[in-house]
Amino acid sequence: MRQVTLAEIKQLALQSKSNLWSAAQSVGRDVKLYLHWSAGHYGQFSPAYHIHIDHDGSIYVITNDLAEVKSHTYKRNTGAIGISLACSVGATTNNWGDEPPTVKQIETMAQVIAVLAKALDLTIDIYRVMTHAEAANNLDGLNPGYESNGYPDGKYGPGYSCERWDLWFIPGVAKGEGGNVIRGKANWYQQQGGI
Repeated sequence: MRQVTLAEIKQLALQSKSNLWSAAQSVGRDVKLYLHWSAGHYGQFSPAYHIHIDHDGSIYVITNDLAEVKSHTYKRNTGAIGISLACSVGATTNNWGDEPPTVKQIETMAQVIAVLAKALDLTIDIYRVMTHAEAANNLDGLNPGYESNGYPDGKYGPGYSCERWDLWFIPGVAKGEGGNVIRGKANWYQQQGGI
């Protein structure tokens, strides 16, 4: 685990680009970025994610190989990067608890997405950049075989149950809009050109 800058994230993405694309194409899709929160404390990081963002906006990586398969998103980890906010311990759909996502975390996540998307030649849209909640709701239609584990129509997220609701909404944003807000911010940062 080490702290990194956005410039270092760009270099890691460029180094991993060929392997990420090869892995994603082996399962018939583009590279994906999956957005999470850890459901842990500020400063608490999990080996399930490639990139972590702490409450103050600082960025950490757990690996130097962004193509390494991590277990961040059910049946969607090949050719994908997991990005997690270190926050939301004890949160419920009705209470953010004592460690909610911070403004700095959301802004940094958007900046990280902008950097990764540019380096990896990704369009920032729901088909390539998804919250864990959107993936669980299968909003991109990918459905990588969820039915075999009892999830009809490939949907097990907050639109259908209480599972996997991370970033379904963020403080000050309506339910179901978290991903749209974060992608909108990421597109704005990418258009600024300085990232």
